[in-house]
Amino acid sequence: MANQAPQERTFQYQRSLPSLPVPSLETTLAKYLDAVHPFASEEEFRSTEDTVRKFQSGVGKELHQKLLQRAKSRRNWLEDWWLDCAYLEVRIPSQLYVNFAGPAPYLEHCWPPAEGTQLERASISTWHTLQYWNMIRTESMPPQKAGDTPLDMYQFRMLYNTCKVPGVTKDRIHNYFKTESEGPCPSHLMVMCRGRIFKFDALCDGEIITPPEILRQLTYVKRYCEGKPRGEGVSALTSEERTRWANARDYLISIDPHNETILETIQSSLLTLCLDETKPYSTPENYTNMTQAALTGDPTIRWGDKSYNSVAFADGTFASTCDHAPYDAMVLVSLCWYLDQQIKATGGVWKGSEAVRALPPPEELLFTVDEKVRGDISLAKQRYLESTQDLQLVCYAFTAFGKATIKQTKLHPDTFIQLALQWAYYRLNRKPGCCYETAMTRKFYHGRTETMRPCTAEALNWCKAMVDPTCDVGAKRKAMQLAFEKHNKLMAEAQEGTGFDRHLLGLYLIATEEGLSTPELFMDPLYARSGGGGNFVLSSSLVGYTTVLGAVAPMVRHGYGFFYRIRDDRIVVSVTAWKSCLHTDAVSLFNSFSSSLHEMHHLATTSHL
Repeated sequence: MANQAPQERTFQYQRSLPSLPVPSLETTLAKYLDAVHPFASEEEFRSTEDTVRKFQSGVGKELHQKLLQRAKSRRNWLEDWWLDCAYLEVRIPSQLYVNFAGPAPYLEHCWPPAEGTQLERASISTWHTLQYWNMIRTESMPPQKAGDTPLDMYQFRMLYNTCKVPGVTKDRIHNYFKTESEGPCPSHLMVMCRGRIFKFDALCDGEIITPPEILRQLTYVKRYCEGKPRGEGVSALTSEERTRWANARDYLISIDPHNETILETIQSSLLTLCLDETKPYSTPENYTNMTQAALTGDPTIRWGDKSYNSVAFADGTFASTCDHAPYDAMVLVSLCWYLDQQIKATGGVWKGSEAVRALPPPEELLFTVDEKVRGDISLAKQRYLESTQDLQLVCYAFTAFGKATIKQTKLHPDTFIQLALQWAYYRLNRKPGCCYETAMTRKFYHGRTETMRPCTAEALNWCKAMVDPTCDVGAKRKAMQLAFEKHNKLMAEAQEGTGFDRHLLGLYLIATEEGLSTPELFMDPLYARSGGGGNFVLSSSLVGYTTVLGAVAPMVRHGYGFFYRIRDDRIVVSVTAWKSCLHTDAVSLFNSFSSSLHEMHHLATTSHL
């Protein structure tokens, strides 16, 4: 019998991954000019060309040299900068504006909404979640790849035992996770219920406790909480503006050192399980209520800074909400897809032993609070409620067709969706919508993301052709084809580390670090109008080709969040907008998007006359 190849270990390629490249200055600036063109009049564009020319031969050249120097001593020149400027120095509340959240898809098969199933299902899903933790700890989860190319797996270390801790000017990430070969790792998990916080250990004699044992612990928590008034809800503080939360946290520690011990226990915990009393009824065609509850739910039973909050609703459905700083959504998607497959494979039931060992009961973590802390909590809840009431969210399935039908047209499914979004926005506004699509750079050491900008000159020309009565089908199709080709090319380049947005950010940050005045390029009106500096009107991401979906708040006041998953027979989309903006409406964008998909499919399949 032939020897079987040894199984690959989760982190085995980390040492051999290539460093993140620095693109050439010429390429970056040429791409930047190309990207701002759709948003400029000819006069504005000439002025920007002039600014770019000066930058390229002047200060830009110096900054680029300094960036190359930085890249020599670091395998990822962007990593620390990105964490700081995208997440840790940001002062707006994380829980609504930065975190991502999403519904679990189990209601599509084994677990339709059903009263009285919350705790039993939560114990099964938690058990599978702990198996995944163990696979990462023992490095038995195979490393992910793009084709044959290994992808960076570092972010998977951040899924469990991780928490963001607020600071007055900058937050920090505390990661307590260790692989087995590195040593012991905290194994307790948190349960939050009715404003109270409990902990219990997920291991007994070194083994993960079983679903019946987890069920007993959860039943204890639920009964205990039902017999008592609501807890103080200290976790609502995590939904605050970051500096306010940092100050409230310092005060909490100052009144009783034991409070710091509790905070450390929460931070180091495996994950947070939130027992939520709401029943956000949803269906495979309309996930709106669950997604809304995930992103804007009760702040007294979520620890907004935890890398993973698993939410179990009272009707037996599930969701999650996660801090975005330590990892990107793909990590959570991988876990949730694993859970979905396991639950489906076992029919959502536990088939093992029903025996329950004598485990110590869950321990309630009681903070010492005074009137000032209670005031802080009350204000945090009020502010959070006001902000969540401004968020409009819909999460619908487009069921006319999906990946299978799109593939018959020989067009890339993700590009198909992105161009439909461009066309949908253009129909509603008769102007281009600057758009961000996430491109993954995990082929590189500690790579995360690059910006891919779908609003190209080609996409805009195609949108114009679609509304032009003098344009025939052939011309429209040709314009669409060109838009597809351009999009695919830009996406491939971004994934290879030769996008331009992160490079420009690097040049900007070098100037800031050196105490230089902001280069003219970044002050140019076209820079922000085309999306630069985090000003994208459409903030979009393909969550993948699985059953897992998420949602995020829009990046700007007059913008949209647009996350989607592509299945063989459907496309499920979550759209967010701010109600206080009179120019945006999530339902209108979804409807326009659906019409766009139909029209594009029609255009792609009309026989050549």
